[in-house]
Amino acid sequence: MINKFKKKIRNFFAHIGGAKRTTASLLDVPSSPAQGKLPPPESAQIHQRKGPVQNRKTRRNIHYTSPENSRGPKAPRVPKSLPLPPHEHVPEMEGKKRFIDFQLPDQILRAVQDLKFNYCTPVQEKTLPFSIAGRDIVGKAQTGTGKTAAFLITIFARLLAKGPVPEKSGSCRALVIAPTRELAIQISKDCELIGKYCGFKNAVVFGGMDRREQRATLNGNIDILVGTPGRIIDFCRSASLDFSHAEILVIDEADRMLDMGFIPDVKRIVSWLPKPPERQTMFFSATLPEDVIRLSRTWLSDPETIESEPDKPVTDLIKQNFYTVSEGEKFDALLHFIKNLKYERLLIFSNRKDKIFRLTRNLQRAGVNCEMLSGDIDQKKRLKVIEQFRAAKIKIVIATDVASRGIHIDGVSYVINYDLPDRPEDYIHRIGRTGRAGAKGASISFVCEYGAYILRELEVLLGQKITCSFPEEHDFSDNSSCGNK
Repeated sequence: MINKFKKKIRNFFAHIGGAKRTTASLLDVPSSPAQGKLPPPESAQIHQRKGPVQNRKTRRNIHYTSPENSRGPKAPRVPKSLPLPPHEHVPEMEGKKRFIDFQLPDQILRAVQDLKFNYCTPVQEKTLPFSIAGRDIVGKAQTGTGKTAAFLITIFARLLAKGPVPEKSGSCRALVIAPTRELAIQISKDCELIGKYCGFKNAVVFGGMDRREQRATLNGNIDILVGTPGRIIDFCRSASLDFSHAEILVIDEADRMLDMGFIPDVKRIVSWLPKPPERQTMFFSATLPEDVIRLSRTWLSDPETIESEPDKPVTDLIKQNFYTVSEGEKFDALLHFIKNLKYERLLIFSNRKDKIFRLTRNLQRAGVNCEMLSGDIDQKKRLKVIEQFRAAKIKIVIATDVASRGIHIDGVSYVINYDLPDRPEDYIHRIGRTGRAGAKGASISFVCEYGAYILRELEVLLGQKITCSFPEEHDFSDNSSCGNK
């Protein structure tokens, strides 16, 4: 009985639905062209990908396109740029090279002018003559020396000189590979600032964030793509990226890539790009160990080697202080410095994630406003902490080495090594967070019974004798060395 009742209901609704479809079809067909749209021509092609009309059975979107509107190569996209501001005169200065001396395009010069970058840093002065000419570059430069601006200026100058190219979805003209998400984001921000008048499309991709949102930024032609190796490979496997027409490759922080085990991934990405000399390659690293030099020989063609300060792994702008503190006295010594130092921002490094968690908790209990950064913290949380640190809403951040190359923020007055790093090279990267862009800075390192073992290796790397004193001997009145030009 129930089955018969169900059958009657189905027949009733089927009859009603058929009547509606018949009525709609009679109303939708115009009697003349003036009364409505004509049906699609017989030669129309159906593509089951896009369109406002939906197939009732398959539920797939379809639309009509005539043969003359079918897909094909698009015309080159002409960059839309902002109007240029008036030129400001930059006087000559003895021993300094001006950006206008390199005959750069006006779009780049005005952006550099807005950033108040009138004179080149040593690494920029040595790199730009060769990189703008198309030479491959191996650059040894510490953090904060201006190497990011050097390769971005090169990229924009060469893309502007070549002009627009035919547009292809996912195609990339310049690729910048960075080891960490924070560094990739920072390079992307610098790219927006330096290229603000060029009108090029820039994109950044990295792990830990919504893949679909990043995929949407890859539609159309991409002029400059910045990303981490894992996410770049992910999009290449899904055919969302195409490097067959890439013109420039930049590998930043190559030694960090080696330390983090990214070299196999980078090799795979490089194999997808055109071979030299069709591709210009720039290779930057804070240190140049033998393994990094060997990699540069396989990826670059007749490169020019640039060293910003060949005999100085640490810039003279950073004042280094070493204090003898036992493991059990470190926290009290840290509180002593936090309460007495005059600082704009303070960055503290420790070696282990569990240690920075306890350190952050204990500082907060002592009334210190601080946050922590480590690799296992959610990416959105990490970005929020970095932005709050940049805006000086949070003035103290405790971090592991995951942030030693990811925090690119001006105005870090002091870097405190709560623990000396296990590798001497990491000490260079840590204290490189201060003394950036021509500003002075200072570092404070606690040397405990465990950290003393690395002092000898550190002396060899720095090329100088390390003298330790006691925290009570620190001259807190000497704050003129931090944060000033």
